[in-house]
Amino acid sequence: MTTPNTGTLFGHPKGLFLLFGTEMWERFGYYGMRALLVLYLVASVQDGGFGWTTGDALGLYGSFTMAVYLTPMIGGWLADNYIGQRKAIIYGGIIFSLGYFTLGIPKSMIVGMEETVFYIGLGLIVIGNGLFKANVSSLVGELYEDGDHRRDGAFTIFYMGINLGAFMSPLIVGYLGEEVNWHYGFIAAGCGMIIGLILQLTLANKYLGEIGVVPSAKKITAAKEDLKARALTKEEKDRTKVILIMSVFSVIFWAGFEQAGGLFNIYASQFTDRNIMGFEVPATWFQSLNAMFIIMLAPVIASVWIKMGSKEPTSPVKFALAMVFLALGFFVMVWATMVQGGDVTVKVSMLFLVFAYLFHTLGELCLSPIGLSLVSKLAPVKFTSLLMGAWFFFTALSNKLAAFIGQFVGEGEEQVANAGTIFMSVGSAALVTALIIFLSANKLVEWMHGAEGDHTTNLEEKLEEEISVTGTHEGVAETRS
Repeated sequence: MTTPNTGTLFGHPKGLFLLFGTEMWERFGYYGMRALLVLYLVASVQDGGFGWTTGDALGLYGSFTMAVYLTPMIGGWLADNYIGQRKAIIYGGIIFSLGYFTLGIPKSMIVGMEETVFYIGLGLIVIGNGLFKANVSSLVGELYEDGDHRRDGAFTIFYMGINLGAFMSPLIVGYLGEEVNWHYGFIAAGCGMIIGLILQLTLANKYLGEIGVVPSAKKITAAKEDLKARALTKEEKDRTKVILIMSVFSVIFWAGFEQAGGLFNIYASQFTDRNIMGFEVPATWFQSLNAMFIIMLAPVIASVWIKMGSKEPTSPVKFALAMVFLALGFFVMVWATMVQGGDVTVKVSMLFLVFAYLFHTLGELCLSPIGLSLVSKLAPVKFTSLLMGAWFFFTALSNKLAAFIGQFVGEGEEQVANAGTIFMSVGSAALVTALIIFLSANKLVEWMHGAEGDHTTNLEEKLEEEISVTGTHEGVAETRS
């Protein structure tokens, strides 16, 4: 498939920046809506919310985010086998938009049907996400011929689009939702998705040509079919074990990390002093910190790995470091609850949350070689889809587990004490996991049979690896050939 000859921008096909914009605006909508969701559910009816308990709100949040990570498997399968990536993106964008605008319908217009309409909106978002999420990234790789040195830099740019959207959305969508009207926030999220959809409808034919039109399953080569037919070798079995082991351990990391949209969000709203010279910082704004820190720190971390050269930690050791940083973030929050002393009327400094997000982002950046990139490097051809599905499943499970853990915070006077217990428990579990992984690192590297150890000395490639953590987290890393 050849790229349309429409010239380049900063040395890359212009189609890359179309995909950058499409993904940025789609993530703008999603992360903005996600930042509002729990706060909207627990807000009192008088304040325009549903007045749910914290436990009920986190339970629904967990089920919703779990579905968000499961449906891309179905959407990817439909795109690969029937409709192609381009149609999947368009259909997904339309359904996405309908979901956001459904949430944006004022309650006064749907009296007696508020919760029904709300669930319909969430359902549409889940379906739209399934069609959209995994398919935009798959088009990035198709813009370049095999061996094109620009490919790594292209994904660096693309993942920056995700982070830019994730950074902007809580600031804009969150502010409108919290400070003006919840429904305005959801409508703003829908408008972001509409912008991304318009970009695709008006510019895709010009800048992408036929890329993504034909379902990729129709392009499978005979050589791949032969590989799928043969039995697994011992090497492939060992590599499969590594994927499954790391997938299971990843649940612990993401179950802690995903407290951002749940328990951390509640803590920011109810127990944090957000006043700066008379201006109250919206609680949703804290969810921009992760994306901001990735943009700021990814080049720094990439440079550190480069300078370490042959001493750069292996992927399992980096995973262990990620768990240590996760634990540090939760221990910062334990400190915050100690400052409160069990008093729900005491509000703590915003710096506690800022440093918690900083440590968690450092952990996420250490996790960058793990995940879908691991699956793509280690999975036997005949089981690539199955193991990719396993990674999606464990990521989805971690989101549900995150909500389950958060639900133990309870209500009223017990919340501060319970939050401290949760933070300490998750932090301790992360440290134990880090120790287990560290002690197992050499054996895991051995089972990788050479797939680990080729440490790049190219800063551009290393930067792409670090920023791709966003794709690893979201399950959208480009893995198709």
